[in-house]
Amino acid sequence: MRASPQPVTTAHPRRRRWSTVAVLAVTLAVTAASLTACGNTNPRDLIASIKDGSVILGTKYDQPGLGLREPNKDFTGFDTLVSRYVVDSIADDLGVEHPKITWRETPSAQRETLIENGEVDMIAATYSINAARSERVAFAGPYLVNYQGLLVRKDDDSIATLTDLDKGKKLCSVTGSTSAQNVKAQLPRIQLQEYDSYSGCVEALRLKKIDALTTDEVILAGFANFDIYDDQFKIVDMTYPKDACVTSSGKKVLRKQGAPFSTERYGIGMPKNYPANVTAANKALDKMLTPDGSGSSPWERALRESVGDEEVEMLMKRADAPDSPFTFTPKPGDLSFLDSKSTPCPAGLS
Repeated sequence: MRASPQPVTTAHPRRRRWSTVAVLAVTLAVTAASLTACGNTNPRDLIASIKDGSVILGTKYDQPGLGLREPNKDFTGFDTLVSRYVVDSIADDLGVEHPKITWRETPSAQRETLIENGEVDMIAATYSINAARSERVAFAGPYLVNYQGLLVRKDDDSIATLTDLDKGKKLCSVTGSTSAQNVKAQLPRIQLQEYDSYSGCVEALRLKKIDALTTDEVILAGFANFDIYDDQFKIVDMTYPKDACVTSSGKKVLRKQGAPFSTERYGIGMPKNYPANVTAANKALDKMLTPDGSGSSPWERALRESVGDEEVEMLMKRADAPDSPFTFTPKPGDLSFLDSKSTPCPAGLS
């Protein structure tokens, strides 16, 4: 008899040991070298791989709460839980055993190439769906709607809104990050400091060398829930303090006061050759999002396990507020946002 999809635990999120961070540099060095190895030049077929009993899934290795390679070589995080659920659910629908999973590190800049070259069956790795990427790969999902946020020290009450940064505060992000540049354009008095990694920013925040870190909220929540930091941080919403013109897809568009600074919809990247795989993955995601006998869904329990109950409760409460511009529950298969029209920037607004 084939096994059923593994239930997602409802236990309190596990704290990660600091030794995990210590091995990240070694992990990245080893896996980076492997990325140059030659693989199959034809895109892989997820359903065929599941039937054959073995799949290769792409994820991040260095993001607590999302995709993290533990010292014992286990993989943890929301992206990995979603990937496991999807492939096991498809296997159940096909009437075959759950496949063996081989994880592959997928750096952001190489994701499309790895899919096209047949080196992975699919990728769930903080992979935001956008029009440019959709030209090269197909997406199932979204399975998470995410927004840009700020990570600050929990004992620092001087930063409660985005505009509080415009008081000579030091903001950190990764080198070349558009999120930090967007904030700098809105609040020119910010002292922007760029580091090579988010973990470097978090450590600088802990040591009070900077005042805040900005990137996707769920990435921030993963670090905030990491055991070495022992509840030292909190996340602050980022919304536009006033109407503003921003550059989006090469055009100047209007962002209204109170709108989220950015909206990221994470999807599962796959080859464009096999539309049946996208359909099957979206069916699995719909199942994951459906509440079961416990009163919650496997999707919600996976998110709580990965980023913490406190963060999930905040996300739900924020989305339920009257006239909220924020969303909590994603809609797999709905990619209409790719064709949505932006409001042109009115003349005279900078």
